[in-house]
Amino acid sequence: MAYIPYLDPESIDPNDQVNDRDNILQIHGVHSQMLRLHYDMYRQLMYARGPLSRKQREMIGVVVSARNACHY
Repeated sequence: MAYIPYLDPESIDPNDQVNDRDNILQIHGVHSQMLRLHYDMYRQLMYARGPLSRKQREMIGVVVSARNACHY
């Protein structure tokens, strides 16, 4: 796995900061516009109306994360 240093959240443009308490998206802080876009895409995928329930979407996320050996 590549090592990319995280930026201090205070150094990210305030317009691009997101509520990322788990620091999962913080890696995108190196290009703060991507941080905002990725977060907005996540919110759309997880919370917008669609054929899958919120629980089903979370279950898919858990299975994929486990399969990819994610540590979060």
